[in-house]
Amino acid sequence: MTDSTTIWHNPRCSKSRQTLALLEARGGTLTIRNYMEDKPSVAELKEVMKMLGFTSAHEWLRKNEPDYRDLSLKASEDEAAIIKAMSTHPKLIERPVVIHGKRAMIGRPPEQVLELF
Repeated sequence: MTDSTTIWHNPRCSKSRQTLALLEARGGTLTIRNYMEDKPSVAELKEVMKMLGFTSAHEWLRKNEPDYRDLSLKASEDEAAIIKAMSTHPKLIERPVVIHGKRAMIGRPPEQVLELF
C-alpha cells in the first residue's frame, strides 16, 4: 500500500472483522482505529463523509440502532445535529469505514473496500 490506510473498526461487528482480515491479508501499513472508544470528531465525520461521497449524513446512519429511534433522527433535517449525534453515539455510524489516501469506502460487503487500491 503506497498511501496510508485506516479502518474505523468495531471488533464486535462481523463485517468489520471480515474487512479487517481482508486488509491484513493484503499487507502494508494499516492503522486500526476502534472508533467506539476513539470517537471521531464532528470535523472528522464531515471530512470522511465527503470522502465517501455522501451528500447527507442520513446516508451514513445505521437506522436499526436504538439510538437512531431514541434520538428521533429519522425526522431530523438538521445535518449538524445528526453529525454531532454520530460523534457522540458512534454506534450510529455505518461500519466499517476504510480510508485510503483521499478516498473512503464502507466495507459492506467487505470485498468492496479492495476497490480503493
